[in-house]
Amino acid sequence: MNVKLFSKTLFARTGTAIAAAGLISLAITPIAAPAQTVAVPTADNPFGLPEDINLFAKADPDKRTATAVVNGYVITGTDIDQRVALVTAASEAPIAEEELLRLRVQVLRNLIDETLKIQAAVAGELTVNREEVERTYQQLAAQNFASEPKKMDEYLLSIGSSPASLKRQIEGEIAWENLLRRNINPFVNVSADEVNDVLKRLEESRGTDEYRLGEIYLSATAENRAAVLANAQTIMQQLQGGGSFVAYARQYSEATTAVVGGDLGWVRAGQLPPQLAAAARSMQTGQLQGPIEIPGGFSIVYLINKRQVLSADPNEAVLNLKQISIAFEPGVTQEAAEARVAQFASFVEGLRSCADADAGAAAIGAEVVTNDQIKAANLPEQLRAIILNLQIGQATPPFGGVQEGVRVLMVCGRDDPKDASAPTFAAVEQTIEEERVNKRAQRYLRDLRNDAYIEYN
Repeated sequence: MNVKLFSKTLFARTGTAIAAAGLISLAITPIAAPAQTVAVPTADNPFGLPEDINLFAKADPDKRTATAVVNGYVITGTDIDQRVALVTAASEAPIAEEELLRLRVQVLRNLIDETLKIQAAVAGELTVNREEVERTYQQLAAQNFASEPKKMDEYLLSIGSSPASLKRQIEGEIAWENLLRRNINPFVNVSADEVNDVLKRLEESRGTDEYRLGEIYLSATAENRAAVLANAQTIMQQLQGGGSFVAYARQYSEATTAVVGGDLGWVRAGQLPPQLAAAARSMQTGQLQGPIEIPGGFSIVYLINKRQVLSADPNEAVLNLKQISIAFEPGVTQEAAEARVAQFASFVEGLRSCADADAGAAAIGAEVVTNDQIKAANLPEQLRAIILNLQIGQATPPFGGVQEGVRVLMVCGRDDPKDASAPTFAAVEQTIEEERVNKRAQRYLRDLRNDAYIEYN
């Protein structure tokens, strides 16, 4: 089992939105001590301990004392370490010491919010039973370790986390879902007129661009704006260095979409804040932008895909392709290789049909491989853009090199997808409801924080 792949899958069920409202310093600044004096044992001081002590190593109180106490519940440094391990295991890029400190601060905020959610559920008589947590844990084991929980236990311990830490995260997520289901969802109403209005606007915008975006949203106020921006910039650097967007979204984003890795689904520019709409229009598939300041905070966005409203997605086309390729003998000279490539290019230019490729390839020592069920979306992006603009019987320019060989792809057939239909009434209604639940959930969590009694070590 690939460790990084498992970590990403693991987060898919247990992601919890984290508040980024302010940073708490965990750094310990060493203080210079005066020269140590010699003490004589007495009845009151039998060990003869001096009043001023020089320590030769830093104490590590996190392992033994509280880092935070939330309404009486103790969060220790060990709790933080084990949760940080879940994030770092899912990151493809090494994490610098400074970023690790920021991550610990954010994880502490996450643990505080998680504790508040669990406490609110208990107070509301919505206590999460252990059987439900264990059932979810077993499902994760089934997905990743062939239904062997002991292997997942071993994996979590091997990365510096623990089964108890993951189960606590599962408990927090279920508690929050229960609270929203009772205290938020029933009070969110969407009228038929609103849904029909959205469907009408969709039909009117047929053929215009829409975007599938991932978002990491961090809320900010005037007081903590600078700290939140600095944190967002650090997250952006980690993502650019190869960090998993899905994992970071699940651990950092404050939007309810955090549990699905920040995936907003398909949205049109008009549905987005102006700042995000402008970014989406300028982005290419696979590109990141951010942090972008929007009302209420900052967003980092990732363009997963792009298409036209209610139009067929060309990436869903199923292609019949022939790959025609030539190889080179070991030690071939540059001159000989160039001559062979020129001969190959001339042969390709002379092709008028896929049948010509099969008949003439052997004459120049070329190999032909056919694939009649390849989806355009599965092709490398650069080749996909070229192939989707070709007609039946046309081929791409030659590509490759001496080591791997030179080849072309020839289009021999294409089944285009049908035009997409408008989403159903129920789907639009659900989307609007989720947006409203998201906003109310953020206010609800903010109220829980404001009412809590939290002590920091």
